[in-house]
Amino acid sequence: MTDPVKPPYHADIVGSFLRPDAVKAARKAHFEDKTLSAEELHAVEDQAIADVIKMQEDAGLKAVTDGEFRRAWWHFDFMGMLNGLDIIQREGGGIQFHGVATKADVPVISGKLSFPADHPMLEHYKFVAAKTKVTPKISIPGPSAIHFRIADDDISVAEYKHDADAYFDAITATYKDAVKAFYAAGCRYLQMDDIFFAYLCDPKIRADRKARGEDPDWLIGRYAQMMHDAIADRPADMLIGMHMCRGNFKSTWVADGAYDPAADAVFNQTDVDIYFMEYDDERSGGLEPLRLLPKGKKRVLPGFITTKTAELEDLDDLKRKFDAASKYADIGQLGIAPQCGFASTEEGNALTFDDQRRKLDLVVETAEAIWGRV
Repeated sequence: MTDPVKPPYHADIVGSFLRPDAVKAARKAHFEDKTLSAEELHAVEDQAIADVIKMQEDAGLKAVTDGEFRRAWWHFDFMGMLNGLDIIQREGGGIQFHGVATKADVPVISGKLSFPADHPMLEHYKFVAAKTKVTPKISIPGPSAIHFRIADDDISVAEYKHDADAYFDAITATYKDAVKAFYAAGCRYLQMDDIFFAYLCDPKIRADRKARGEDPDWLIGRYAQMMHDAIADRPADMLIGMHMCRGNFKSTWVADGAYDPAADAVFNQTDVDIYFMEYDDERSGGLEPLRLLPKGKKRVLPGFITTKTAELEDLDDLKRKFDAASKYADIGQLGIAPQCGFASTEEGNALTFDDQRRKLDLVVETAEAIWGRV
């Protein structure tokens, strides 16, 4: 990496991008049709990733990702590559969004959890680092994804099933090792997508958790502790970002609700450096929770630019939104990023590649207009 400008930036991205047709075709040929070798698939992905890195650099971004082109999901691929966790297909499985459901993948705990020294995403990160002149970053699911997404009946380790602390401790230890491994691989900007803080602000989801015998407020605190403990030993030159949203699949969503129930835990208990927060419509609630951001070096990037629709936001309207946000948090601690990835799963949202590029250009244009730099 040769660029002297270090994160955090005032312009950034969550990480996933629309999959090119060549990648979609190659993944289908490899995983479904069994007509393409792993090496051939890898070559197609390599070229597409080089192209998407260039697209991000050309837009003026100072942090770039691989677009998650080697994944089907934002979280299940990473999770399924852990020791003791498998992704299976089950009739009736999958996740229900508004009006549409995902494919029937289900995560299960099959053994003791740990982070493997050869986790494939370490190499995914290294590939990006070798291809860019700016800051390479990788997004992985946060530790809460394991707990939130896996049902009790899908945990085969008795210790985890009957001892909540042992289960949380195992997840935390797994992530501590992940942070160490990514740092050793050269990563200095690691993003964890920990969307379930926002899910637990939804009244319906909170009621569902209560019906299962869980206190959603306690769970928010426990998730914050997991994140804090997982990253506590990171070296001083490693920044941790955290993305929160309410679901993102084919331009639909799962949850509604303002950040109020989780804001204190998120800002003051996780020790995260950079927060990517969905803020593109009324489902996200008001900006008041930003008042809990501690003064200093932490940064919040409100996602005023949506990835769910093609309509391009107005720059003057974005400026007005930041004026409003600055009433609750120092403008110097704010930045702009799209509300989510453009393709949290390989299916992608209902936008074109041109729409996606215009959104990236607007991210950079907004940052330059408000802060005078990216």
